[in-house]
Amino acid sequence: MNFTSRLASRLLSILTLVFFLVLSACSSSEKDKQQSETIIPASESLPVITVPVFNEDTAYAFVKAQCDFGPRVPGTTAHKNCADYLVDILKRYTPSVMVQEGKVSTYDGVNLDLKNIIAAFNPESKNRILLFAHWDTRPWADHGSERKSEPNLGADDGASGVAVLLEIARQFSLQSPSVGVDIIFFDVEDWGKSGGGAESEDSYCLGTQYWTKNLHVPGYLANYGILLDMVGGRNSKFRLEGNSKQFAPHILDKVWKTGVNLGYSSYFLFQDGGWITDDHVYVNRINIPSIDIIGSDAGSVTGFPAHWHTHEDNMDVIDKGTLKAVGQTVLHVVYSEQGI
Repeated sequence: MNFTSRLASRLLSILTLVFFLVLSACSSSEKDKQQSETIIPASESLPVITVPVFNEDTAYAFVKAQCDFGPRVPGTTAHKNCADYLVDILKRYTPSVMVQEGKVSTYDGVNLDLKNIIAAFNPESKNRILLFAHWDTRPWADHGSERKSEPNLGADDGASGVAVLLEIARQFSLQSPSVGVDIIFFDVEDWGKSGGGAESEDSYCLGTQYWTKNLHVPGYLANYGILLDMVGGRNSKFRLEGNSKQFAPHILDKVWKTGVNLGYSSYFLFQDGGWITDDHVYVNRINIPSIDIIGSDAGSVTGFPAHWHTHEDNMDVIDKGTLKAVGQTVLHVVYSEQGI
């Protein structure tokens, strides 16, 4: 092969190599572009949501602090002192705290002064969630076997829901959610007539009934509400309450699935939980779809845990794991919402 032939051959080889390099580069570039678009499409990008860690030890301490006042029966010194305590704690976490005072009459003719304690977070936001619990305790342990005429301590039925919401409020103060949240502690929930039936229904939840007729903000509205009632008992089970299923099935499904996805499937059961007249019933009546996370016992006559309305409802029944399961679930639900 002469020089000219060798030169032509080498030039052909070089041109062929360049062609394949260019082709390979174009192919690689297009592949990288496709991978990039698949992994992080700009139109589908979402903000990373960081959810605070609920502290069950703090929540437990909040339960105990309330119980240390004794039974928080409306009209008693313990009730007044606990109200002052709750207001003081909330003011540490938000400046927007108010006490709604009013007068109600119980089914047995007792006139009471009530105090609904209300705290707002991101008060300027129109996109709001309502979290609520009752903070009073029953005047009698009428489902117990002894001292039935004396008030019980209400560690689970009263203090636990408030304690979980106090810890949630503390977390809000450390990391503000993107939506507005209102926390309400309703008064005079448990001064109701025993025995059930239509005549006893409206004898309960007097603080909530008062609030629905005298909203703390004219025209107040929230996207939805979550009631916490008896959320601290050991081995608690939370079932799908009937009014919650009827008025707020989408919220019920969201909360229960969140709990299960967080690993709390032993607490949040996809089982029917019966129909319960509780604070959420009256909130639903003013068009705020609301659910009830409430401890239940499918094997008991009442449908409630054995300590319900007895002197067994004390600190011995409170379990940090239950407080954690409920508190962390509610935090995840709130922080998954996007503000406007």
